[in-house]
Amino acid sequence: TTTTTTTTTTTSTSSTSTKVAVYSTKPFERASLAAACRGSQFELVFLEARLSAATAALAEGCAAVCIFVNDQADAAALTALAAKGVRGIALRCAGFNQVDLAAAKTLGLRVARVPTYAPNAVAEHAVGLMLMLNRQLHRAHNRIREGNFSLAGLIGFNMAGKTVAVIGTGAIGAITARIMLGFGCRVLAYDVVVNKPLIDMGVQYVDLATALSSADIVTLHVPLNASTHHFINAEAISHFKHGMMLINTSRGGLIETGAVIEALKSGQIGFLGLDVYENEGALFFEDHSDQPITDDLFSRLVTFPNVIITGHQAFLTIEALKEIAHTTICNLEAFAKGQPTPNDVI
Repeated sequence: TTTTTTTTTTTSTSSTSTKVAVYSTKPFERASLAAACRGSQFELVFLEARLSAATAALAEGCAAVCIFVNDQADAAALTALAAKGVRGIALRCAGFNQVDLAAAKTLGLRVARVPTYAPNAVAEHAVGLMLMLNRQLHRAHNRIREGNFSLAGLIGFNMAGKTVAVIGTGAIGAITARIMLGFGCRVLAYDVVVNKPLIDMGVQYVDLATALSSADIVTLHVPLNASTHHFINAEAISHFKHGMMLINTSRGGLIETGAVIEALKSGQIGFLGLDVYENEGALFFEDHSDQPITDDLFSRLVTFPNVIITGHQAFLTIEALKEIAHTTICNLEAFAKGQPTPNDVI
């Protein structure tokens, strides 16, 4: 059960201060949010609870709410928030698939996000997963701690000369592509919008089928929406190179987990690196170490020696936390002034 304990940071002694309910907050992010808020008109009410229809009442007296990736801003929750006087939804993330935008528009709610808070952080984490899987760093580390210095089973491959498909070349995908070029890789890209500077650097844009079938490593950097949900499915996987590496630091729902498990069992996927998982809402950002994991798909994934999963931490750098906090406060200020912002979703 998620606790609803609140901690309030008061940043203004004025009677006209504006309260903002900040859902799903963790200690590591409160300091940066409070620092960015200092001197503003806002009073942040930190809530450990995730937003849902059941917890919307915690925003009583707040003009806006601030939410994260696993909050549920569905129609029921948004309706309850609007009834409490909430007029704006500030997302502390780039994705907005957790928000019912049609309901928000009908209710007259502003929605803004932080579109480019951690492109370097996420791209570097994706490459870190590639290197850990390739060179078996997780297994080597555990062996040494146990006094086992055998090199059996730890053979990797040179990154130089390998073909990497970057699916989605927005801010994060573009940085990932540049890093892979630095490794000496051949970089293919797929996106509905072509990033011209990447072409000038040597990246080759191809259709999705060609990208998936040609790559030794496929790394996903696209948003989750109706057209991308489970686009990595059994059909797509059947076109992969046998034994390829798949990396996902974007959104868990891009991958059909059951199909990926079958591909791991057959060897079609030789390496899998995830920072996201399609059912992560019940697991990530909480300590479950003293409880059984009841998600059978997740439990099966972690049994594979060639799978690395991190708990949605790719964004988690000092620089990213500062940028998230700064942009969030700027979005809230735009809400308060009734002004548009480049970060508006609606």
